[in-house]
Amino acid sequence: MAQALGYVTKNETGGYEGTLATMSLKKRIHILPNARKETDAQPDFRVYTEDRVEIGGGWNRVGKASGNPYVSLTFSAPEFGPNKIYANLGRAAGQEDDRIMAILWNPRS
Repeated sequence: MAQALGYVTKNETGGYEGTLATMSLKKRIHILPNARKETDAQPDFRVYTEDRVEIGGGWNRVGKASGNPYVSLTFSAPEFGPNKIYANLGRAAGQEDDRIMAILWNPRS
């Protein structure tokens, strides 16, 4: 079952701003378009904390079944240990405003 690790709001520049929260971390984050992307392997977005520490990246994807676009996120920080956290940006449940997105983590069972 997917769990929300935080919520972000899409801004005018095509990026997102909001909060990422885990048991060991609660930070304001900025998901910014990667203006320096040169290859498909590089992320479409870079994820920064409020104090400008880069903690991840995001890639534009399209759902195989739905055909809907989404952003696949990867977070990596010392607080997470040797593991990365994988999540997706998805429409926040119960929100009328389509700019508000949930950071959805789906842990392996």
